Amino acid sequence: MQRILVWDLPTRLGHWLLAISFAVAWLTGESEQWRLVHAFAGGTMVGVVLFRLAWGFVGTTHARFSDFVRGPTAAYRYLKSLLGPTPEHFTGHNPAGAWAIVLLLTLTLVTAIPGWLTYQEIGGEWLEEAHEAAATLMLVVVMVHLAGVAVGSWVHRENLPRTMVTGIRLGAMSDAIANARPFAAAVLIACATAGAWLSSR
Repeated sequence: MQRILVWDLPTRLGHWLLAISFAVAWLTGESEQWRLVHAFAGGTMVGVVLFRLAWGFVGTTHARFSDFVRGPTAAYRYLKSLLGPTPEHFTGHNPAGAWAIVLLLTLTLVTAIPGWLTYQEIGGEWLEEAHEAAATLMLVVVMVHLAGVAVGSWVHRENLPRTMVTGIRLGAMSDAIANARPFAAAVLIACATAGAWLSSR
């Protein structure tokens, strides 16, 4: 096990953009004064998620869905191993974390659609309620995800939030990615910017 580059720049940048945008959207959700900021934050999230969905198929090794999305049995086996003396270690996302990622990507879009329609004053009160319900569910998933990160960091003796900043974590040299793909990060920023701009139209 060595310190290797695992997370490319667009994966890391997308992670933090999504986290910050969700926090902003949640804090401004009930304020008419901050309505435009709320829409911008939601649009940024959609832009990030649309990029991430594409990056999940064409990105670097550990960013691809084929590398980390597993069935419930694999997730259960991983969680069970955390209670034992030799917890399973994954260079990329673990199977339980993968479920949180898929849920967060899905819930972003599920939350954004009725939210945008409400912003455009299309539909009725039921759309606003659907938007709020989906956002609340997303908050629950975020809390579970944060708890999982805390447990994973403690069990594996590895600062997982820091790895999503530096891109470096423990693994075999054969699992390292070649470079951070800075050009793709520029594309991500363009997608996030476009999402923010279009959301307010």
